[in-house]
Amino acid sequence: MSTQQHSPLPRRLLPDTAEVGPEGELLIGGVDAELLAQEFGTPVFVYDETHLRNRAREAVDVMGPEGAIYATKAFLCRAMARLVHEEGMRVDVATGGELAIALAAGVPADRMVLHGNNKAEWELRAALDSGVGRIVVDSNIEIDRIESLVRSGLRRPAILLRINPGIEVHTHEHVQTGNLDSKFGFPLSTGQAHEAVRRAAASSAMDLMGLHMHIGSQVFNVDNFLEGIAAVAPFVIEEDLPEMIVGGGLGVAYVEGEEAPSISTWGGAVVKACRDLGIKAEIAAEPGRAIVAQAAITLYTVGTLKFIPGVRNYVSVDGGMSDNPRPVLYGSGYETFLPRAVEARREMPIRLVGKHCESGDLIVREGRVPGDLAVGDIIATPVTGAYGHSMGSNYNKVLRPPVVFVRDREARLVVRRETIADLLATDLG
Repeated sequence: MSTQQHSPLPRRLLPDTAEVGPEGELLIGGVDAELLAQEFGTPVFVYDETHLRNRAREAVDVMGPEGAIYATKAFLCRAMARLVHEEGMRVDVATGGELAIALAAGVPADRMVLHGNNKAEWELRAALDSGVGRIVVDSNIEIDRIESLVRSGLRRPAILLRINPGIEVHTHEHVQTGNLDSKFGFPLSTGQAHEAVRRAAASSAMDLMGLHMHIGSQVFNVDNFLEGIAAVAPFVIEEDLPEMIVGGGLGVAYVEGEEAPSISTWGGAVVKACRDLGIKAEIAAEPGRAIVAQAAITLYTVGTLKFIPGVRNYVSVDGGMSDNPRPVLYGSGYETFLPRAVEARREMPIRLVGKHCESGDLIVREGRVPGDLAVGDIIATPVTGAYGHSMGSNYNKVLRPPVVFVRDREARLVVRRETIADLLATDLG
């Protein structure tokens, strides 16, 4: 086994304020991670609030307050919506539920952009009633629905049309959204995008303000984004609309050896490419993962160890696919480490698994930890701030974990742990 395979967790995978305490313990926001596990129980999502604010400010610095839009599907609660609004970002919501959370957080409706490929009539009605700033229209049927609602007396919305640029990017097929064979958007190559612009521009029920494009998620290569922009540039220039949203999807490093561009590098390259291609529209982007992923770690308690000689070392914890479904859905990789010894060499290979009744219930397929791992230890996975809490479930009726924000040596509970009473509240018997 190489020295690299024995190496401690790379510090760059930890949140901005992470540091090592005098006993080798992990501190985030000045708070001992193991003490957080004791206070709030496990599993628990721990977010570095300073990290979140730093990334939100970085997005605003490079894209401007109108151009920086936070994609709430990555992670949303009232505290998070309030935070990005305070830092100057607009907010992207994709369902009536996300809209309700953002409104409850005090985000003004006119600072929101509503997405979704199948917005129900009640969701569109809620958006129009509240005064959502922009609706990104995804189909002709949605145009029909908006026209019907406006005829019934609701306000006329400002819209953007989602365009499918028809390109493929190097990411998992489930998060490719800009290839021609996609449920999202009006395809450019078939002429349907041109037809949609003509119809929306002629409609008395909406104000067509611009175009939207998204090529996929967890994309590492800036050139992929530039390719997408180049593909739609002639169309954007021809239509000469005042706004263009280039989507999000910027990748982040999850494991040792991965590299990803910063928000500043990505955003700067996107804006420059648009200008170089002759696009005059106001440019906006929708980072989500890049804002929140590295800001959080998940803490678990080790429940059982199972060593199968010559096969594998299984480490079972008190969470699993219900709090992080990404490894099961996408084969996503993560690292493992012990917060009590964050700089320790990780010489023991493990497979970190959950407590669900599935052989596929794994959190980290190929993890490593120090050799003195024991039952009762707190074990952590870094870079879990995106698509863990937001994609979580109650499979096996497991209770969803709490969310804790830490900052300036203080921890605050922003989402409490679910209870058995919560599970029974909607079960009418």
